[in-house]
Amino acid sequence: MSSADTHCPYCALQCAMTVTHEGATTVTGRDFPTNRGGLCTKGWTSAELLASPQRLRMPLRKGPDGTFAEVTWDEALDAVAAAFRETKASHGPDANAIFGGGGLTNEKAYQLGKFARVALGTSRIDYNGRFCMSSAAAASNRAFGMDRGLPFPVTDLDDADTILLLGSNVAATMPPFLAHLSGARAKGGLIVVDPRRSATARLTEDGAGTHLQPAPGTDLPLLLGLTHIVISEGLADGSYMEERTTGFDAVRRSVSVWWPERTSATTGVPVALLRQTARRLAARGAYILTGRGVEQHVDGTATATAAINLALVLGLVGREGSGYGTLTGQGNGQGGREHGQKADQLPGYRSIRDPEARRHVAGVWGVDADDLPDAGIPATALLAELGGPVKTLLVAGSNVVVSAPDVEAVRANLGALDTLIVCDFFLSETAALADIVLPVLQWAEEEGTMTSLEGRVIRRRQALPGPDGARSELWIMAEIARRLGAASTWSIDPSEVFDELARASEGGIADYSGLSHALLDTGVEAYWPYRSQSTPRPFTDRFAHVDGRARLVPVDAAPPTPADRTGELTLTTGRYLQQYQSGTQTRRVAELNGARPEARLEIHPATAAGLGIREGMLVAVSNDRGIVRARASVTTDIRHDTVFLPFHYAGDECANRLTEAIVDPTSAMPEFKRTRVRLRAIPDATASRGAAGSASIEEVVHA
Repeated sequence: MSSADTHCPYCALQCAMTVTHEGATTVTGRDFPTNRGGLCTKGWTSAELLASPQRLRMPLRKGPDGTFAEVTWDEALDAVAAAFRETKASHGPDANAIFGGGGLTNEKAYQLGKFARVALGTSRIDYNGRFCMSSAAAASNRAFGMDRGLPFPVTDLDDADTILLLGSNVAATMPPFLAHLSGARAKGGLIVVDPRRSATARLTEDGAGTHLQPAPGTDLPLLLGLTHIVISEGLADGSYMEERTTGFDAVRRSVSVWWPERTSATTGVPVALLRQTARRLAARGAYILTGRGVEQHVDGTATATAAINLALVLGLVGREGSGYGTLTGQGNGQGGREHGQKADQLPGYRSIRDPEARRHVAGVWGVDADDLPDAGIPATALLAELGGPVKTLLVAGSNVVVSAPDVEAVRANLGALDTLIVCDFFLSETAALADIVLPVLQWAEEEGTMTSLEGRVIRRRQALPGPDGARSELWIMAEIARRLGAASTWSIDPSEVFDELARASEGGIADYSGLSHALLDTGVEAYWPYRSQSTPRPFTDRFAHVDGRARLVPVDAAPPTPADRTGELTLTTGRYLQQYQSGTQTRRVAELNGARPEARLEIHPATAAGLGIREGMLVAVSNDRGIVRARASVTTDIRHDTVFLPFHYAGDECANRLTEAIVDPTSAMPEFKRTRVRLRAIPDATASRGAAGSASIEEVVHA
C-alpha cells in the first residue's frame, strides 16, 4: 500500500486530501485551513480518472488517412523536434508557438516558459489563464503593484461582518469555500452580485444577506454607483486614503455622474438596495471579492479596478478584519501566471522587457540576455495567428477548442497548422485534432508544487506510479531540448526544477527564493513573497509600488447598449458544480457526468413562453459565429433578458461557438459573459441528433 498527502487536482482552493493506493486508489479529505477536511463532489471522485480505460498510454501520430497509430517515444519526439527545427529554419523562431495551462505545476509552468524562450527562441507563448485571471491581475498590478489573488489567508473571511461577492458562484465552483462565508451569513452580511439566482445567491435568503441582480455587463456602473454613494454620504475613509493611497480626487470626479438613480436605471438594482449595500460595507469588517463574472468582459480590467477603488475608498485593503481579493479559478491559476507562461513575463512575475530582469533570468539559465525573445502576444491574438504566421504549435494542459472564444475559428486555425502537438492524459477535443499526441502523467502520479488562490505554495506529492508509456512534461521538454541542441540545463527532477525557479524568481514580485521542496515538506506556511519568511498579508504596512501607496485609478463605463429590435437576448456563461473547465476530466467520471450529462439553457418563463419554448425542449441558440443546441431549463432564477449556458461541453453544445474573440484592451481578456444570441425551438421531429430524415440544426435555425 502507498499513500501520500497531497491536494485536489481541480480548483485553486487546493483542498487537502490523502491519496491511498492499494489495488484501487481512493481519496480522503485532509484537514487544512482552506477546506478543513471537506471536499466537493469533484474532489471525492478525482481518483476514478487515474485508472480510466480512456487514459493515453503511448504517443499517437496521425497518418495520411487521418487516423492515429501508436508510435514509440523516440519516433514521436524525433518528429516533434524535426517539426520545430524545420519551422524555425523556414519561417523564423516566432513561427513556433506554445499554449500552456493554469493547471500545470509551478515546475512545469516555469519550464514551459524557459523551453519557449531558450529551446525554441520564440516569443509566441501564452496560456489559458488569459481567459481566467488576466483582468483581475492587470487591475491589481496597477493598483497595488502586485497581483496576488487573495492578499490574505482565506481564513480571515471567517470573522467578516460583510462580504460583497461579485461574479462568483462559489457554491458551484469551490463548495468548501462556503464555510468561510458562514460568519457573514450569520450576521446577515453576505451580498452576492449576479444576474442569476445562482446557488451562491440563494445563500443570501432567509435574512442571511442580499442578492443584487444587475443586468449582464453592468457591474462596472454598479461599482461606480456604490463608490459615489460612499463618497457623497461621507462614508469614505479620508485618513486612510491620505496616508496610503494616491489619486482620490480623480476617482471622486469620475464617479460624480453615477448618482443612485442613474445607476439604478442602468443596472436594474433598486436605489434602496444600492444605499443599503454602501452603508453596510462602510460599517465594519467588510471584504470585497471578485470573480470571473465581472472580469470576463471587454471592460473587465476597468470593472476590477472599480471594485478595488471602492475597497480603497472604504479603507478596507491591508487592514486587519477587512480586505479586497479576487478568487482564482484554475488549480494553479496563481502560480501558472507568475513564472513565465504569460507572453510578457519572466519568472518571479518580472517583465520580459525589463533589462535587469532579462539579465538576472538569463544568468540563471546560462544564456545571453540578448538571445531571449521580446514579449509575445496574448492568447486570443496567438490563436488567431495559427495557420498564418504560426506554423507549429505545442499545447500543454489546455483544451482550446472548447475553452477559447469563437471556437469554430480556432478549430479552423488549428487545422491550418503544419504541425499540432498536444500533451494530455486523455484524447481531448483539441488532442483529437493533433498530428502528434504525447501522453502525460496525472496529479497523483507526480511531484511538484502548486500555488493556491491565497498565494500559498503547497506540495503536490506522488501517490502511485503513472501508467507505462506516460511521461512527465518535464521529461518531454528535456528530450525535445536535447534533440534541438538547446542551451542551458533541463532537469527532469521536480525538486531541482523548483530550486532553479526559486533562483530565477529571486528579487521579483513573486519571489520564491527562500523555498524548496524540502522546506515545504516540513508543513511550513509559505505565502509568497517568501525570501526568508512567509508573507500572508503583504499589504499590512505598504503596497508594492515604490512609494508604498496604492493607486486609485479613475475608470468609466460606456453607455449601455440600446435594446435590440430583433429579439436578441444576452447570453452569459458559467459553471456547473459537477463539471470543471472544458470537461476533459469530469465528463469522463460516471457520477459527475451522470449528474450533468448535457448543457442546459436557463431561460425565464416569460421569455420562454414568448418564444414557444417549454421545459426540456431542445433549443437552437445562435448568432453570426455559430449555433449551439441545448435543452431548456425554464426558471425564474434568470433575468427575462438573459439566458445562461455552461461552458464545459463540446460539439454542438459548446457555448464558445457563440462567444466573440474581442478582448479587453488592457488585459486581453475575451468577452465571455455578454454575447448577443437568438433562440429558436427545435421541433420534436428534429430532437434526435442524426435521426434519419430529421433536419439539421442549421436547417432549423435558418428555416
